[in-house]
Amino acid sequence: MSDTVTSSEKKIVKVGVIGCGRIGLVHLGAITKAPGVKVVNISNPTVSKAEAAALKYNVARFTSEAMEVITDPEVDAVWICSPSSFHAEQIKACAANGKDVFCEKPIATDLAETIEAINACNDAKVKLMIGLQRRFDSNFQRVQEALASNEVGTPIMIKLCSRDPSPPPFEYVKGGGGIFVDMAVHDLDMSRFLAGANPIEILAIGSCHIDKSIEALEGAESYDTASCLVRYPNGVQAHIDVCRQSSYGYDQRAEVLGTKGMIATDNVYPNTAKIYRSDFTGNADMPYDFFLARYNEAYVTETISFCEALVNDTPVPCTGVDGLVALVMALAAGKSAKENRWVKFSEITDEVYCASPTTCSLLSEMEDLPNEFKPVTDPSDLLTPSVDDAKANEPKKKGLSALFRKY
Repeated sequence: MSDTVTSSEKKIVKVGVIGCGRIGLVHLGAITKAPGVKVVNISNPTVSKAEAAALKYNVARFTSEAMEVITDPEVDAVWICSPSSFHAEQIKACAANGKDVFCEKPIATDLAETIEAINACNDAKVKLMIGLQRRFDSNFQRVQEALASNEVGTPIMIKLCSRDPSPPPFEYVKGGGGIFVDMAVHDLDMSRFLAGANPIEILAIGSCHIDKSIEALEGAESYDTASCLVRYPNGVQAHIDVCRQSSYGYDQRAEVLGTKGMIATDNVYPNTAKIYRSDFTGNADMPYDFFLARYNEAYVTETISFCEALVNDTPVPCTGVDGLVALVMALAAGKSAKENRWVKFSEITDEVYCASPTTCSLLSEMEDLPNEFKPVTDPSDLLTPSVDDAKANEPKKKGLSALFRKY
């Protein structure tokens, strides 16, 4: 008897979407293009937005309450596209209700709450995928493919730049965690994606050149420009620069020097048309000026990738661990810039105490250290096995110790 399941025998995965803002609508539109998946419920605090989206995408139910989507017995999986401050709470609620989860980054800006949310999903045996959409951009994917296939040899140096068309408003920057958490986190994650290894330590600096009003804010929130140097195993270096404004539109490029050659991406334009005149030669149009336009195809690709993982019950391509490591790297960058020194990533994980996999605290927020506390230089019990690891019959992974080894 064959164990093969044909496409016609696979059940339709029914999903809900929380948040009908710009990014929620991108994901909603992408889900409707994925085979084997159907949206059955959506929510938005301003219910008129949910109603409009339901009408546009032929969704049967809509609501103003996220929990009505999470507790809907017909929903198998939930897309969390709400503001970042709600992510961890909603991930935990999805896990408690047995729902697979796709969540836009970040899981949380707090490291302890991030670990709790991941472990809630792992303990509930539900899938968790984090939206780090640049991993699904065709340009960055081609660079990664070249490294995986040894086209340019062993990596020596990775360079990434990320420059936004214009700075965000003061209200967005305040409380957002700073330039390393809300912006450079994508580039830090990309450096790890391309290096194919876990990082060791980081040196970062920041400054303010564009919006002087943010200089009144604390720490990395006062920077609109920053640079990072990340050290990977075998002496591989990653150089990252980010700025909240470039006068010519989005500028996001990657370059990797290897032992046999180099691969690099150009900045992306809406089209390839060029103008040739006596006084000008160059692109007919400026680069993209909005992130959803620049990365629209990447958002669609990552959404369809999660849909495929749900339909086929295969591992998700961007895990909770990937989201966690990206946050640890961003927090370490902020610490480095503040203290003007190299920071090992293990220093960040050393700051967490977990009484249980889903009850974690930062030591800085605790009045007294528990008697049983041990520094987590080898935090093998911080993360429990994911559902995909369990289904593959893989041995329990060594938590964050496997991610941030001592060198």
